[in-house]
Amino acid sequence: MADRWALAPAEDGGVEVAPLGPDGLPAGPVRREGDLAEAVRSRPYVTRWVWRSTPEVYPTLLATGVRVERCYDIEDAETLLLGHEGRHGEPRSAAAALARLRGGPVPPDPPPRPAAPGAQSPLFEPPGTHVPLEDLVTVYAEQQRRHDRAAHPDRMRLLTAAESAGMLVAAELNRTGVPWRADVHREVLHELLGERYAGGGEPRRLAELADEVSAAFGRRVRPDLAAEVIKAFAQAGIRMGSTRRWEIERVDHPAVKPLLEYKRLYRIWVAHGWSWLQDWVRDGRFRPEFLAGGTVTGRWVTNGGGALQIPKVIRRAVVADPGWRLVVADADQMEPRVLAAISRDPGLMEVAGRESDLYQSVSDRAFSGDRDQAKIAVLGAIYGQTSGDGLKNLAALRRRFPRAVAYVDEAARAGEEGRLVRTWLGRTCPPAAGSGQDPAEEAGLPQDASPDAAGGREGLPGHTSTGARARGRFARNFVVQGSAADWALLLLAALRRACADLAAELVFFQHDEVIVHCPAEEADAVVAAIREAAALAARLTFGQTPVRFPFTTAVVECYADAE
Repeated sequence: MADRWALAPAEDGGVEVAPLGPDGLPAGPVRREGDLAEAVRSRPYVTRWVWRSTPEVYPTLLATGVRVERCYDIEDAETLLLGHEGRHGEPRSAAAALARLRGGPVPPDPPPRPAAPGAQSPLFEPPGTHVPLEDLVTVYAEQQRRHDRAAHPDRMRLLTAAESAGMLVAAELNRTGVPWRADVHREVLHELLGERYAGGGEPRRLAELADEVSAAFGRRVRPDLAAEVIKAFAQAGIRMGSTRRWEIERVDHPAVKPLLEYKRLYRIWVAHGWSWLQDWVRDGRFRPEFLAGGTVTGRWVTNGGGALQIPKVIRRAVVADPGWRLVVADADQMEPRVLAAISRDPGLMEVAGRESDLYQSVSDRAFSGDRDQAKIAVLGAIYGQTSGDGLKNLAALRRRFPRAVAYVDEAARAGEEGRLVRTWLGRTCPPAAGSGQDPAEEAGLPQDASPDAAGGREGLPGHTSTGARARGRFARNFVVQGSAADWALLLLAALRRACADLAAELVFFQHDEVIVHCPAEEADAVVAAIREAAALAARLTFGQTPVRFPFTTAVVECYADAE
């Protein structure tokens, strides 16, 4: 009895299913059945379902109480394979893959679906995207052959499996939601922002701070308008290029303190204020739409809700159910450890395998015990800070850990020269594409360490010397950050399996942090499961190395208490 089956919703209702053989082609007749959930529920022996798109199918299964162990997401695999083949940006739909296979006109991908608070993905996609099961299986079989042609076939297969597992986890997170106390959230907003005024205007505290900013400048200035703030500082004899926090903090002016506080509170009001609470929290749960592999590096994003940027003060509203706990696990110094694993640098692997703090160990070897200097040096090597003190730090790091620095140096050269750059498992960065984020700023590095991110996700700057350097810096980071994302997917898959027999539920994930909601009596088991999942993910991703991937774990009732 085949343990791998293909599944495709039919255009006129019902579902088509068929067993698959080792070659990925049907090992039996295609069967037409009336109910999706029943088709899956009646085949408990199936260990992997092959389907077009997890967001198309799995939310409907979850809504009927059906959970699958594994899947293969054809459209997600197509994205990975196109990138690996240097064809990033080509349409990724199953319909497009079928057209390429048959030499016909390739249809464009449908436009992204806009975020809708609380909405589930539809079972049936827009017209023109449907692919019958027999054609879908043809695409799947060809994808198996394309995996065989990858630079490292086994790694590429593992990456595809990990991405598909991540799609399952994302759908389950979307279904479960993060425990959220709306009453606590309102209390926090009132404490921070004061009373709400009728008509949707700024709350009392923001209005007071705006008055303070205006008084400091001696005329009316709207703090939420960057152009007005820059003009006001210019009239005060202070030239500013932007209103970013780091630039404002350098200025000596009475408007600085109220302006910074205004910006902090304004961001909370806009991003997580009363309107956000009304839109995104239902029945005690916050349900953002997690999108696995939403960036070039493989990091996740959310389609609305801002789940990956919850301010620390708002985390007070994330409270476990009565008798339950939140197990909050944060990976320690993940990216330097990944660099050790992928570069195979003996010295850095030895450091990353110790129980002690990684940056302190690096500082003892190369920076006379100065931990801050060591941290800046390691992150500078990863993110591309190669000027000023960064150049000196990089030279010191290179003397002690030559293979690690050479690894990211080679990635940077490949990026500058327009070559493809891959993560350890084979996720591929196109020659002129970025993730849309500023990795250096996220890491807390000085501004001059940052890649030129003006191109956003659609692409870094073009074929200028500045653009080439920017691509090089992005590629330098990509091999580390992307490999970390690959490891994190396998961590999630292992943790999901470990929690399958518990009441515990995964409720939140971002690139180096995971939250599990569980009964208090299961907390110790969940902590152990996270530790074991991290070790297993490391072995699967990087093979046998001495590198450890420890977590700082807190068992709390409130997310804010995990700080």
